Amino acid sequence: MDNRIVPGALPATGRNDNDAVLPQNVAPAGDEAYRKKAEQAAVKFESFFIGHMLKQMRSSTKELASDDSIYKDSINSDMLDMADGLVADQLAGQRAFGVADAILRQLMPAPAAPRGPVLNNTSQTTPLVDAKIKPSQA
Repeated sequence: MDNRIVPGALPATGRNDNDAVLPQNVAPAGDEAYRKKAEQAAVKFESFFIGHMLKQMRSSTKELASDDSIYKDSINSDMLDMADGLVADQLAGQRAFGVADAILRQLMPAPAAPRGPVLNNTSQTTPLVDAKIKPSQA
């Protein structure tokens, strides 16, 4: 049996390693359970992101503080970590940073576009749009 590697040859699976493997079980657009799980995961990730950011900010503050600063002291650091976690959870629940929304836009299928023209009964125009350009008189 010849075990040499030939560039460009397909492996025994018949697929090229560079081919993207697409998921076979994509959730339908109306799957409520998938939407809830995706939303929970996105909010948890945003909470993790904010918590990590707060932790790094506190670490940087300790490094930059002078030797006699109150920020250099590590007393109550456990309580501050817990408070940062609670703040991160609250901010993520409000979607303050928009990370969860960005993740959900990628995970959830796009809504179907309307087939016909969209009728807009409110004809509000601005003076700049309706203004007619008059030729300058020379």
